[in-house]
Amino acid sequence: MNRMKVWTLLGLGLGFVLIIAVFTDMAPQRKQSDLSFTVSQRWNLPSELDEISGIAWLNDDKMAAVQDEDGIIFLYDLKEKKIEKRILFGGPGDYEGLAVHQQDAYVLRSDGTIFAIQDFENSNKTVKTYQTPFSEKNNMETMEFDMERNSLLISPKDRDLSSDRYKGVYAFSLDTKKMEKAPIIKLDMGDKTLKRFRENDLYKTFRPSDLAIQPKTKEIYILEGSKPKLLILDAVGNAKNAYILDKKMFPQPEGIAFGTDGSLYISSEAKKEGNGTITELKLKE
Repeated sequence: MNRMKVWTLLGLGLGFVLIIAVFTDMAPQRKQSDLSFTVSQRWNLPSELDEISGIAWLNDDKMAAVQDEDGIIFLYDLKEKKIEKRILFGGPGDYEGLAVHQQDAYVLRSDGTIFAIQDFENSNKTVKTYQTPFSEKNNMETMEFDMERNSLLISPKDRDLSSDRYKGVYAFSLDTKKMEKAPIIKLDMGDKTLKRFRENDLYKTFRPSDLAIQPKTKEIYILEGSKPKLLILDAVGNAKNAYILDKKMFPQPEGIAFGTDGSLYISSEAKKEGNGTITELKLKE
């Protein structure tokens, strides 16, 4: 009888341990791996850039930016801390992504339309538009110039073209002015790196708001603004690390860029009584 009690108690104990293990694995671990960084500089932007949605590095003195209401490229002077110039390229719209290569600028609208502004700082600039297979339902926000491919990299914030299982990073060739049908990277929403962010609607697990290529390592940094986080991929697109961003510092981060020396910049929209911001930061190992 005593032996039976012992085995019964052992069985109950083992079952309890298994239940705890299962539920611990299922529970989101939101407090792990917050991004550790130091702030090098921070710019509080004028109210015109409260809705800042994309940035592109120009040089030590200047950053280009767009906001999601007006067809204007803003040239922001980092040293003087003011808008130096406004370049009109289109009417009102939801403009989200920005890339610059040499004298040309490229802006991505949320419906997937690409605006190519040739010689964008010149009064004689020309503007052309290109359509992609994406539409408003894909909610396009991400754009980066890829020098190796001479292409613009774009990715949907919401659903991909063919699957909720992944978000593709697609290359829009500046040679052919067409988008390659197959993505160059498939970001798997079921990847173990994203496990703690898993959502019931799988496509909401990670919702890209911008990406940038680290100029030295060629790693790919992908930002999410909805629930602020940063995903780092290696040079061929394998997920390395995912971090939660401090929402007080980055309430809605929607722009990311690297300086030529590898300095990292993140822009964030304003919230409540605050300002839109650009922050230069250094990641801690």
